[in-house]
Amino acid sequence: MLLYFDCFSGVSGDMTLGALVDLGVPVPWLQENLALLPLDGFDLRASDVEYNGIRAKRVEVMAHGHAHRNYALIRDLIAESPLPEKVRQAALGIFAGLAAAEAGVHGCLPEQVHFHEIGGVDSIVDVVGTALGLDYLGVTEVITSEVPTGTGFVDCSHGRLPIPAPATAALLKGVPVRGSDVAWELTTPTGAAIVAGLSRSFGPIPAMVLKAVGYGAGSRNLTPGPNLLRLLLGEPVHPEGAAARQERIAVVEAGIDDMNPEFFGFAMERLFEAGALDVCWIPVHMKKNRPGTLLQALCAPDRLNAVVECILAETSTLGVRHYEAGRSVLAREIVTVATSFGPLAVKRVHRPPHPAHHVPEYEVCRRIALERKMPLRQVYETVLREANPGKPEVG
Repeated sequence: MLLYFDCFSGVSGDMTLGALVDLGVPVPWLQENLALLPLDGFDLRASDVEYNGIRAKRVEVMAHGHAHRNYALIRDLIAESPLPEKVRQAALGIFAGLAAAEAGVHGCLPEQVHFHEIGGVDSIVDVVGTALGLDYLGVTEVITSEVPTGTGFVDCSHGRLPIPAPATAALLKGVPVRGSDVAWELTTPTGAAIVAGLSRSFGPIPAMVLKAVGYGAGSRNLTPGPNLLRLLLGEPVHPEGAAARQERIAVVEAGIDDMNPEFFGFAMERLFEAGALDVCWIPVHMKKNRPGTLLQALCAPDRLNAVVECILAETSTLGVRHYEAGRSVLAREIVTVATSFGPLAVKRVHRPPHPAHHVPEYEVCRRIALERKMPLRQVYETVLREANPGKPEVG
């Protein structure tokens, strides 16, 4: 299922949780699963509100006490819980983004970040509850609209801060944002971390067969309002007869003929860190018949600026060209399968009308080959065979 975050009035943790409940995630089920976390007592309270004539769900976390926690404690609290693996990984990814943003703001390591408001029970419940809600609804893909931030100032434990708060601004790097005349914090750090950590891409509503709409309410309505988050749940639409999903992608290119070859590997690493989906070096002959290299990087459109800046910083080129292109992508996800090496992560690829098949992950096979002193090819072929029983020819 595809979930679209329509953030016409911003996004926060409680708005997200409210919209998920409005989509049908049961509050008692959430409470039961959240109780698996070793937290102080808390209750979830859901109520119906009406903003500008639109009915929505307002979900509040009634915490018994308020404790501040650091990132390491929250990470261990979630990682060691008996929650489903998919839920744990989604929640850990959101908090990792929060920790990285706060660390950049305060000039420390992520492990040293001490959360104040974000370390409370309510914020942990918002994040883990969101991960649970997505799992309950069977969401496999998240896309988000541009994100309004609001304007003015917000008061917190550090004092008065400008809107967007520094951590929010850091989390939204590479995300399309827009200003607003509303003097209110429309997007909170938790909300920014949720959409930044879960979204595959940002932009207009994608082609989908709409199944349900959920509205989550903020703490109060605003002028002109409505202060709501809208979630659209549906099945993605593919062209008739197509096995692949159609999407837009940015292609970034630069010709290089005067750079130390030792720098190429480092530049590739930094490009992947900047959000590149693929990077390749293509031998070419350039002006004055010089042998050179064409750098080509692919990225999601919302990562274009970060990739361009990385190329200009890490290579000797004086400029880049970029353009948007379409691409067709087969559906795939990472799953765990049983093998003679133990449970391993593999890629499940869907290629209709054929059954899904599993492809070994290079880094996983490389690690096993080094640990067991085996040829990489032997490890790869073993995992490929055992992950696809009864299929003599896969790959």
